Parts: sequence; structure tokens; C-alpha cells
Amino acid sequence: MSWIDKILPSGVRSDADGKSSSSVPEGLWRKCVKCEAVLFLPDVERNEDVCPKCDHHMRIGARKRLARFLDESGSEEILADIEPVDRLKFKDKKRYRDRLSSAQKNTGEKDALIAMRGTLYSLPLIALAFEFEFHGGSMGYAVGEKFTRAAHIALEERIPLICFSASGGARMQEALISLMQMAKTSAVIERMKLQGVPYISVMTDPIYGGVSASLALLGDINIAEPDARAGFAGPNIIEQTIRQKLPKGFQRSEFLLEHGAIDMIVHRTEMRPTVGRLLSKLTQFPLTLVEEPVPEDAQEGDAVPEATNTPEAPETPEASETPETPESVASGDE
Repeated sequence: MSWIDKILPSGVRSDADGKSSSSVPEGLWRKCVKCEAVLFLPDVERNEDVCPKCDHHMRIGARKRLARFLDESGSEEILADIEPVDRLKFKDKKRYRDRLSSAQKNTGEKDALIAMRGTLYSLPLIALAFEFEFHGGSMGYAVGEKFTRAAHIALEERIPLICFSASGGARMQEALISLMQMAKTSAVIERMKLQGVPYISVMTDPIYGGVSASLALLGDINIAEPDARAGFAGPNIIEQTIRQKLPKGFQRSEFLLEHGAIDMIVHRTEMRPTVGRLLSKLTQFPLTLVEEPVPEDAQEGDAVPEATNTPEAPETPEASETPETPESVASGDE
């Protein structure tokens, strides 16, 4: 510690790496990156990692997202043996092989895409999710190959495919090999469309580059989380190229919905039932479960609403019918 660090107040003192020390205690609290509110971690997790103050959708890991999306029982990981390969022996400031080893150690994943077979309200499906912490969710050989094989499984079994995307684009260290994945994934999606197998794409923040130009925007239905960013190039690059100021909210999901690039925006807490209803329409599969929220103030022994079938519109009495009253019943007996 230098002499200037010793005289600085603790709030502005920097650590050995030059980073300012956090004023938020670890373990029980989390700071929202948008409104900077300090949030109680159990409350954030209960709200599916959405800020209760400003409704900002925080980034979550791929396994955590799939665990929340799929039914609790019956899910299993598939295609876990696919690993990235450094065919080009690429090296910049570091060897690509070393970068892969570091990312695998930090995330515990082999690459940036997780594939699972499971059910959603008892409907069998294949679900995929990008792990953004692994090389920014970039798409290389392993990601493209896993997506393609998962789509082939969905085709063979004729079950829906759902993909949660969060990526910076194609992986530069794999050069042309990574760009080939755009054509490969686009081709298998077209094959699914021709055979009538549903594919729903869910875009989470952020989606850029080769992923947005291929699998992320080719779904039968394209869904995005609120305020998610999606595009091919970043707004700064576009402004420098066209030398014009971009409109406010450019490339945000609300802007994309207004201009017809996506079909709908769905809040994270509504993702399961919304996708379930969509798949029920696309596959003619009736939903077997609809989750009813349990009141927080419910006491032990109170009646809890049971899961029911898909809700239908209640039957309404015809205009000619009138409700029976004690007087009308009595007059009719006479």
C-alpha cells in the first residue's frame, strides 16, 4: 500500500489491483447495475434475479436458467461430451488453448452452450442456454455442433426446441470455422421449419454478431426479455460508420418489437407459462399443469389452490336466463 492510500478515506481507497473496494457486503446483498440499489439477495433470487426496484433483468447462468425453466423432475443434460478444438493453433497475446482452459476452470463448463432434455408442464422438449461467462457466449465449433445435434434430436423425436441466447457473436479465435456455424445452424432450423417442428428463440441481454445473424432471430417465434440488447454490430460502430446519431433505445428489445424484428417481449417471471401456452398452440398438446401462486400470508392448514388444467373461459348465462331467487322458486311451486 502506497503512502497516498494510507491517508485516503476507506470509501475511495483502492486495492492492490487498482480496483475500488466494494461497499456492498458479500453473501447477503447484491447491487443492481442499473439503479444501483442495494438489494437483499434472497429477495432477488425469489424474483428470479430481477431487480424489484427498477425491474432490471440481471444476467444469470445457463444452468440456473434451465433449472428454473424446465420442470423439476425428468431433466437431463445431453451432448455434454462436445468440446472445443484449437485446430488453428491460434495465438494472440495468449494461446487460444490457454484461454479455453482458463474459461473452463472459471465456469466449470466445457463450452458456452448447455443442452438439456426435459419437460415443460409435462410437454417433452429440448432446451438450450448460452453461458455468457464463457468467452462472452461466443459461438465456435462446439457451440454450433451442439446446437445442430440438439436440433437433430428434436427432429427425430418431433419435440420442440427452445434456445436462450446470450452471446457476443462468433468466436474470433476459430476464424472461418466459427463463421461456418452460422450456415450450419441456419440450415437445421430451416429443416425443422419444413417438417413442422417448433423452434422458439428467447433472446437475453446481449445478443450480437454471428449469433444474432443466425440462430437467435430465426425462430418460429422470437421472444426477448425486457430491455435486452440485440443487433449485429454495436451502436458505437454503427454511429461511426453512418456518421449519424442513433435514436434513443436503439437495439433494445422494445425498439426491435416496435420495428417488427421480434414477436414479443416477455418478463422473466412469466417466461415459463408464456412459452408453455405457445407450445400448447403449436403442438396441440394440452397443458397439464398451471402453477397457482401460494399467498405469502397463508397459514398452515389453509386450503391451497391445486394445479388445474389449462384455464378456459367460464360459461356465461344467456340473456334470457335470470338467476333464481327464493320468491321465484316459491311462485313456481304453487
